[in-house]
Amino acid sequence: MTSRPVSLSYFAKQTDTSSIIRGQNFTVECIIGAAGSDHAIHSDHETILILPESGATLASDFETADIAARSIAVVPAGSARLTLPEGARAYALTTARIGTDPLNVVNSTDYQTLDERVLPIAKPMERLAKDERQIRVYPVDEVPFPDGNPRLKFFQSATMSINWVEYDGQRDRTKLSPHSHDDFEQGSLAITGDFVHHIRTPWASNAELWREDQHIEASAGSMAIIPPELIHTTEGVGPGQHILIDVFAPPRTDFIAKGWVFNAGDYRG
Repeated sequence: MTSRPVSLSYFAKQTDTSSIIRGQNFTVECIIGAAGSDHAIHSDHETILILPESGATLASDFETADIAARSIAVVPAGSARLTLPEGARAYALTTARIGTDPLNVVNSTDYQTLDERVLPIAKPMERLAKDERQIRVYPVDEVPFPDGNPRLKFFQSATMSINWVEYDGQRDRTKLSPHSHDDFEQGSLAITGDFVHHIRTPWASNAELWREDQHIEASAGSMAIIPPELIHTTEGVGPGQHILIDVFAPPRTDFIAKGWVFNAGDYRG
């Protein structure tokens, strides 16, 4: 039975800065474009870059790429500089970020004690692409839904995987998907729309540890970190577009085995 509650945090809203929300194995940085400047990204592992609303220019140690809006980019390990239009948002996800200022991590105090149940990242997968230094870009609208799962699109890096979930209007309340994970956290990044994270703690023999169900309201610009063992599902509420990114580290090998991860053929191990 877990003693760690769900953590819901919001990124800073300043227009000329960035802020970070972390899980035990990963960080998610919200970057907001500022006039006349770019933003440095550095990681010893690949970075997953999410551009939900605007194009950007990304310059790595080896190449410069113009990336369209509504794209996922997998950036090689090392340094890169991101240039965004003023006020536009991007999200940089990594498992080995370098030079993070703890004061810039919104929920840094959540991890003063680590959760022993969370599976560590033992070794990055091997990238099979001919040029490991290449920025790989995946336009989300050109990626097909996988067979057997017509609602989500799946991507990975050598150390992470994500699900892109998108729909218009209220999610069908008769088709929610409550589930739990034994040995990893789930990060749920709300990019567009309003959501409710429904959380249930399984009952064990000690009734003193039982908890009431939680229904945590979350809007765009937030991230929920859901610990192992908690039963959870997320419901998009209200009108309009909903985009939610589920974040996992290490990669979800069960999704890879089912053939759902679009770029899984780029990796081995």
